[in-house]
Amino acid sequence: MIGALRASTKLRTVALLGIPSAITLCIGLVASHTEAAEPDATPPSQANQYLPPISDLMIATIQPRHRRLWQAAQEKNWAFAAYELGNLRAAFKRLGEAYPTEHDIPFPDMISSVTEQPLEEINTAIEAKDEVGFTKAYADLTTACNACHQALNYGVVVIRTPSGKSDSDQDFTTTEP
Repeated sequence: MIGALRASTKLRTVALLGIPSAITLCIGLVASHTEAAEPDATPPSQANQYLPPISDLMIATIQPRHRRLWQAAQEKNWAFAAYELGNLRAAFKRLGEAYPTEHDIPFPDMISSVTEQPLEEINTAIEAKDEVGFTKAYADLTTACNACHQALNYGVVVIRTPSGKSDSDQDFTTTEP
């Protein structure tokens, strides 16, 4: 009876607070109920956490950054190109951390050996706002990525320098907020 009275009071409070506050309150209620119901619950172990396959990570993190880097340079938005280059480097690093080996090869070392030089050349071109240098370095990165795909027996995955405008919802022409 007391539990039903508390629930009824909480529902009236939710109705008085409005939608945003009500959502926050509901989340808090669910969390407090979950904590009360499972006081000895332990966080899931690393073995139970989902790790997307390399292909998913490539499609979700590497490929869009590769494309956005190109588009930013085409629009001469060098600040965004530098930002996206940093994101691409970090995405490659996280990929190597998530998968220390692939086909019995130290994956972070392979990624580094394939991407280090072209990424540095891209960085140099971005800093100099050098369109020709960027185009060459970007082509070198794309070629290196395809060589890596070949080496890992994923030769069916062939990337290229983008052609035409991006289908992205990103506005690459704005250089300042």
